[in-house]
Amino acid sequence: MEKIVFTAQGEETVEFYVLEQTRLGGINYILVTDSEDGDAEALILRDISTDGETEAIYEIVTEDEELNAVAAVFENMLDDVKLM
Repeated sequence: MEKIVFTAQGEETVEFYVLEQTRLGGINYILVTDSEDGDAEALILRDISTDGETEAIYEIVTEDEELNAVAAVFENMLDDVKLM
């Protein structure tokens, strides 16, 4: 499982494990978790960076309709994962 480091606003770093990624409606999404083992908190992040940026910029998906649609795709991709 790939581990990535995010730099949050204020220069604080946070590490996540990437479980899966997908692209819907021209937007890239990643499913990340804070732990490699067992039950863990998971987040769906949307890539909001623009073309030409050297680093991706992600934000947490919070809008219910978008969150449900993307979560359903990730659940279909990962047999053993139940989101929400």
